[in-house]
Amino acid sequence: QVQLVESGGGLVQTGGSLRLSCAASGRTFSSYAMGWFRQAAGKEREFVAAIGRSGGSTTHADSVKGRFTISRDNAKNTVYLQMNSLKPEDTAVYYCAASLRVVVPRSASAYDYWGQGTQVTVSS
Repeated sequence: QVQLVESGGGLVQTGGSLRLSCAASGRTFSSYAMGWFRQAAGKEREFVAAIGRSGGSTTHADSVKGRFTISRDNAKNTVYLQMNSLKPEDTAVYYCAASLRVVVPRSASAYDYWGQGTQVTVSS
């Protein structure tokens, strides 16, 4: 089992930047593909970005491509989400998740463990 704790959320103005971190403990971090999802109030959880076990493979949702970048540091058991050029529609609770799948998954159902989430609010 793995425990995930997100941090780095907060309030930022439109056009600003934030970097989210997700620290993992428990089983070997490099055994997991990692993903970021978000859920805005009244909406379903949606995929944001994911990264393979070694960090060599990444995928991003079209809505964040070119603005957000996922990365990981297996030595620190941490996955990051660098968010630039933030927009009000990026406001949501952001969750990190871990998957034992070999292929980097974009579906929430493919993830085995979830963090508690961190709030990101972008003011206009």
